[in-house]
Amino acid sequence: MKKLTGIVAFVCIVALFFSNNLQAQTFPKLDKSPMDAATFPSDYKNANKFIKVIYSRPQLKNRTIEQLAPAGKVWRTGANEAPEITFYKDTNFGDKLIKAGTYSLFTIPGEEAWTVIINKDLNTWGAYYYNEANDVARVKAPVKMADESVEAFSISFDEKGTMHMGWGNLRLAVPTATK
Repeated sequence: MKKLTGIVAFVCIVALFFSNNLQAQTFPKLDKSPMDAATFPSDYKNANKFIKVIYSRPQLKNRTIEQLAPAGKVWRTGANEAPEITFYKDTNFGDKLIKAGTYSLFTIPGEEAWTVIINKDLNTWGAYYYNEANDVARVKAPVKMADESVEAFSISFDEKGTMHMGWGNLRLAVPTATK
């Protein structure tokens, strides 16, 4: 009887070992363009946010902005999925009033200004399915050049709520004001 109990215990341990291996989860490697978020207000102590942008951060890696975001073509404003921008209150975005809600964020690069687009479509990969008919607003953001270069595309908000975008030496700014 002791021998039978030992065999049963051994079989149970082997079965348990193999079942854990079968249930083991494999995880993908880190994304080359990691997802990030920018909020206004941007301090972590203030949980009452007015705006949040969720986007992926492509890196230049010895490429030019023009190679990754060609002038005159709609760009997803980052990598992977088009970014989502949430306005928690009605907000002036540039000179356009945007109703509270979640939208996608696209841009059209230009030499002197980029067109920043707020669009109703959500869950879109890249700009492949961009539909201009669903634009809520288009705002021109003048191009400025900075001395410091930023490797990964970045979005941030300053203390006044202006949304800043930077990549390489390029800088854009869109003022916002909540209602």
